[in-house]
Amino acid sequence: MAKNKVALISLGCPKNLVNSEQMLYLLCEAGMEIVPEPEEADAVVVNTCGFIESAKSEAIDTIIEMGVLKKTGAIKSIIVTGCLAQRYSGEILKELPEIDSVLGTGSYGDIVGTVRSSLKGKPVARFGDINAPEKETGRIVSTGPAWSYIRIAEGCNNRCAFCVIPSIRGKYRSRKMEDILEEARALAQTGTKELIVIAQDITRYGTDIYGKRSLSELLRQLCRIKGIEWIRLHYLYPDEFDDELIDTIASEKKILKYIDIPIQHINDNILKRMNRRGTGSEIRALFKKLREKIPEVVIRTSLIVGLPGEGEDEFEELCGFLRETKIERAGVFTFSPEEGTPAAEMSDRCDENEARRRQELVMDIQAEIMDDWSRSFVGKIIRVLCEGYDDEAGLQFGRSYADSPDIDGIVFFSGECPAGEFAEVEITEIADGDWFGRQVG
Repeated sequence: MAKNKVALISLGCPKNLVNSEQMLYLLCEAGMEIVPEPEEADAVVVNTCGFIESAKSEAIDTIIEMGVLKKTGAIKSIIVTGCLAQRYSGEILKELPEIDSVLGTGSYGDIVGTVRSSLKGKPVARFGDINAPEKETGRIVSTGPAWSYIRIAEGCNNRCAFCVIPSIRGKYRSRKMEDILEEARALAQTGTKELIVIAQDITRYGTDIYGKRSLSELLRQLCRIKGIEWIRLHYLYPDEFDDELIDTIASEKKILKYIDIPIQHINDNILKRMNRRGTGSEIRALFKKLREKIPEVVIRTSLIVGLPGEGEDEFEELCGFLRETKIERAGVFTFSPEEGTPAAEMSDRCDENEARRRQELVMDIQAEIMDDWSRSFVGKIIRVLCEGYDDEAGLQFGRSYADSPDIDGIVFFSGECPAGEFAEVEITEIADGDWFGRQVG
């Protein structure tokens, strides 16, 4: 009997990718064949993002594209999972008739039965409890070579005024430490050298199940795992930082001196409107302490411009903060008024063209800061995790401690280094955010 063939398209953030990897595991365990291209599949699973307008558009375009394949007979069934399905559970099937079945973010574990039912012409629409404890599920890791995400918690309790995540992903739920460590050991045994620790807010880890912040202890345990050489941290909420965590990052050699802290803004009034805890002064003090205790730290942040209430004074304060603090990495976004969020109801909204102008100005400031900082590495020797060979450039490529996958730059270098191994690279040139060099040693 022929196996059912399934293709999975994963959209959105790394946390969503982990769910995709778990579904791949369940499908394989059930005896289904995973194929790389939708045209080769009987059923296509689209694991969607629904966070902001651009992500929704990408998800909808992908579903429509799969619908065209279905009309031609190339595929038999379309199953939509993830955040878009959860967010629009009451209307997605009506608005997108191409879809056969949907699973919300509380029902990833039902993927096998859903695929089977859909291929038999029996639609499924299932939306499990998004606040239920996380179930431990195997994964087929799709990243690499030699790096993997490890998700330590699901959901979010922060309830920022512009964000829909708590209503899509539920309340904050930490995984048990022993389960995380067991998964990390298994990843190390299969070749993972860089672990990227992820959650909507990793600084809150443990507060729900252990009654205290437990990230420092978890990190110390992860550092003891043989085979893991780099540990990278995404994302840390500024007001949950404590001295123990800073000391742990500073002292543990395996923890990369790279910290992703989405601050969103620096002006007190805008932070309050965003329902962010803490003040601009507290953010400045935290960054100052991080620089003092971790001299080579690379700080990455996310910023939103154009939130209702942001006038010229508030925007100029943000620009001044960036010039003063010289953050090495930053993503800059314009405010997206998402239905169902408090910020979408705010009346004094910034004009869209003005918001884009502000985004471009901040990006120009950041580009200059990042270029100046990058040039300071010319002539230095850095450790690079090689990811492969670029035929067009005729060079090896990889990432340094300062580069997180898919969001930061790339190091291109001459030499011979197998993918998944480390190389010592002397940086000789900086261009368009990427670094160029030669392997030494």
